[in-house]
Amino acid sequence: MFVVNYKGVPPERYGEGMEKRVMLGPQQGAPNFVMRVFDLPPGASSPYHSHDWEHEVYILSGQGVVVSQQGETAVGLEDAIYIAAEMLP
Repeated sequence: MFVVNYKGVPPERYGEGMEKRVMLGPQQGAPNFVMRVFDLPPGASSPYHSHDWEHEVYILSGQGVVVSQQGETAVGLEDAIYIAAEMLP
């Protein structure tokens, strides 16, 4: 078992003004997944992209828009989002 607190994980710069914390992953003994926390300032976004694996997002605070092939979907506090692998054409 491994327990870590958000405040104990130093942030890494990620994109324009964003921060990323890798909470759990291979370095902590988790071979099949990575749990990360992203802090985005107002107006920030990650680029439109896809992965070979699915991922899940849970909104802890704030609001935003998720863009997919089907269009834009508003998201906010306590929303959970599932993004399938290979979503881009």
